[in-house]
Amino acid sequence: MLFVKFEQLLMNFNMKFYLKPILSVFALAILLGYAGCGPDGGDETSEEEVQLGKLSGTWKVGANGDVKLGAVSKKGEYSDFTLILTGTPGATSYGYTTSGRPPLSPWPAAGTWNFGTDVTKDAVRDKGTNGQLEMNYIVNGDNLEISFNYQGGGEPARTSEVKGSWVFNLTKQQ
Repeated sequence: MLFVKFEQLLMNFNMKFYLKPILSVFALAILLGYAGCGPDGGDETSEEEVQLGKLSGTWKVGANGDVKLGAVSKKGEYSDFTLILTGTPGATSYGYTTSGRPPLSPWPAAGTWNFGTDVTKDAVRDKGTNGQLEMNYIVNGDNLEISFNYQGGGEPARTSEVKGSWVFNLTKQQ
């Protein structure tokens, strides 16, 4: 009987001796497993958010920019033109304001814009209104090119003098 109690005591001692390191290794494995996990797929940045980040800001014609109606430069009339694009990721539409535009311009003073079919190059200005306009854009660093074919609509002050293919080359202001 004494031998059985001694054997049980020895087993309890061995279990306690081995149980702590085993539990420690197990806990460490769990912690390392969680530490190696990155953020879940919901935290990834969408292409729309990337493009919104590139487009948001103040854009000007300035010294390096240009504005063309067809093959004719309109830079003199648009030398003070400023386009401010704003937006919050996840919103259904974004905002824009303009200043420094001549009285006859294809740009209203303000409105909304959305991404088009291809968020990397298509935008729609004033979607769902009489002034809706499909535009193409290219962002290359601090340069933005916006092109569109304006055929009227929107503000009544616009005339046939501003109808046609427009290209705005703008520089981002810091």
